[in-house]
Amino acid sequence: MTPRSIRMLAATAAALLATTVLAACGGDSESGGATKLRLGYFPNITHAPALVGVQNNIFKDKLGDISLETTTFNAGPSAIEALFSNAIDITYIGPNPAINGWSESKGTALHIIAGTTSGGAALVVKPEINSVQDLRGKKIATPQLGNTQDVALRYWLKQQGLSTDTTGGGDVSITPTPNSEIITGYGSGALDGAWVPEPHLSRLILEHGAKVLKDEKEEWPGGEFVTTHLIVRQEFLEKNPDVVKKFLEGHVAAVDYVNGNREAAATAANAHLQALSGSSLKDDILAASFANLTFTVDPIAPSLYGSARHAEDVGLLDPVDLNGIYHLGPLNELLKAAGKPEVSGEGTAS
Repeated sequence: MTPRSIRMLAATAAALLATTVLAACGGDSESGGATKLRLGYFPNITHAPALVGVQNNIFKDKLGDISLETTTFNAGPSAIEALFSNAIDITYIGPNPAINGWSESKGTALHIIAGTTSGGAALVVKPEINSVQDLRGKKIATPQLGNTQDVALRYWLKQQGLSTDTTGGGDVSITPTPNSEIITGYGSGALDGAWVPEPHLSRLILEHGAKVLKDEKEEWPGGEFVTTHLIVRQEFLEKNPDVVKKFLEGHVAAVDYVNGNREAAATAANAHLQALSGSSLKDDILAASFANLTFTVDPIAPSLYGSARHAEDVGLLDPVDLNGIYHLGPLNELLKAAGKPEVSGEGTAS
């Protein structure tokens, strides 16, 4: 799929959103108040607050009489399509799909309302690959064309003087592949490496002997970069600010629980992965994944602006003005009331 195809698909979804909004308001009742909240998230440890929030009924408890419906996605572009088509109201997602959604909707489809996770992504390769130049002629996977890890890999390779394109050509062949298939592909020898998030990162290392060639945290000041944050459909936020604030209360509580009860949170997240997919992570992979992640409601805005510049630089995003993408007022009200530091949506593209 070419960058133009991505843009056309998103534009089609945006048009569908406009049509759907005229016909219905998703979880809204006839009086305009939401009776349910439709939540999206990924079956990844990078979405641990979502996994724990659903598994331990933290979100349901905060929502009260507002029912919670959930949908899981493999990667960000699919979640953005669902948000555009009015299939979900709020979703946990990576930075680049959120940027793409903001760009394609001209700032009308979504807002970022909180941070979730930092870290936990890297390029892992076969043991015999020792340098970036050894990647020439190799096949490297990412979870989906245009997703956060895909942009990170393409940008890093370009900085190293290696070319790529969206059809798998260039000095390094990038093959967008679902996370579950990346594990199989690497194990069979069809892939030489992958830029992936946890827990797939730790699985490739511990189960298949892959090694880290580039940890993404090395590319960001202080090693901090947004891996997952929380976005809301703008129309839902405008019509249901109280419902969004209730969910944010649950989100803050889930992040606090994960940070204050790491072992119990890991167990709960693993139990939810078992419920979603029929399989759970091995203890060593679970522990390694959690140790590689930081959970925070701070959206780490500077890295978002940097990610946008990176996507523009590799031709996956037209120049975009991100002014207004953050809507952190409700979150900061909750943080202030709890005596916690407020967070900022300011940043630069450096």
